Amino acid sequence: MRILIATDAWEPQVNGVVRTLLRTIAEMRAMGHVVDVVSPDQFPTLPMPTYPEIKLALGAYEGMQDRFRAFEPEAIHIATEGPVGLAARRLCLEWKLPFTTSYHTRFPEYLSARLPVPPAAGYAYMRWFHKPSGRVMVATPTMREELERHGFRNLSYWTRGVDTDLFQMRPGELEGFPGWPEPEELKGLPRPIFLNVGRVAVEKNIEAFVELDLPGSKVVVGDGPSREELAAKYPQVVFTGARFGERLAAYFAWSDVFVFPSLTDTFGLVILEAMATGAPVAAYPAPGPIDLIPGSGAGACNADLRQACLDCLGIDRHAVRAYAEKFSWRASAEQFVANLEPYPEPQKTKFWKRLRRLANLRRARAHQPPQGLDLGA
Repeated sequence: MRILIATDAWEPQVNGVVRTLLRTIAEMRAMGHVVDVVSPDQFPTLPMPTYPEIKLALGAYEGMQDRFRAFEPEAIHIATEGPVGLAARRLCLEWKLPFTTSYHTRFPEYLSARLPVPPAAGYAYMRWFHKPSGRVMVATPTMREELERHGFRNLSYWTRGVDTDLFQMRPGELEGFPGWPEPEELKGLPRPIFLNVGRVAVEKNIEAFVELDLPGSKVVVGDGPSREELAAKYPQVVFTGARFGERLAAYFAWSDVFVFPSLTDTFGLVILEAMATGAPVAAYPAPGPIDLIPGSGAGACNADLRQACLDCLGIDRHAVRAYAEKFSWRASAEQFVANLEPYPEPQKTKFWKRLRRLANLRRARAHQPPQGLDLGA
């Protein structure tokens, strides 16, 4: 299929949504699909208020029309609810094109954490945005149940995967994998090491982790608007800044417990990445963790996050890795494709032929000379 994805979350942003889209697109291309991405970097942008690292596209609607015409997609997926997503949604409704959406972030809770906006207002916007979608893709059963309670319909599962080649256990712990060397910042730290990785921002609830009374050391890997404030407030915590690739995988592998305090994520891709390195995961019983951790033997969920952290210390790291190996990106991409709603073949062909014909007529009229003008004079 020719699949167009419209997203406000894209490189150089570093988050679970971007990583999920990148891996899904790579798998779909390997499966033979042709994928085009419409993202903020293709338009003029403004920094998002209170979060300048995120760029908001300006004037995306006009450019979106050109992209649709040029690519002639057979399926359209709108991944986010920002300006790019809004432009794609408007165009699909005006041109009567079917499309799907996905629910990556608990946006109403995220908004309430940053601004004096009640969650009810956020949910009203999200229902409006996703209502015309043929399928709203969600990552977990808990998220599906929560959205159903808020009046969402047409919900379908789209789970996630993990790169088990990149996210390895420590050297010598797993046959066939060399493992990554211990990061310099971790050498000599009192053990056990409790790790958090992700965007250092208020909606990630990182302060719930760094203020815990735990033995050993606490380390936060990532960057974001709250990093300087938290680093000054909690000098005993190691804040490393952002890390990527093998360097990031090494932090997971050499930590003893990965701590995921977020209450606004819908899945938490870092949970699987930590597990792939053998690090058990401690989390609140929130959407995402509650679907992945209980009964897995790979971590602990508890409303008392400190107790969850301590409960993880005795978990077999090889059992944690074995659980993560059940999640593949190819299976995730296949599920995504199965959720798409492509146009029926006759209507698809007729629509793009008609659109090309109208575009040609408009161009021809634009080049016609004004009536009464003698070009031979």
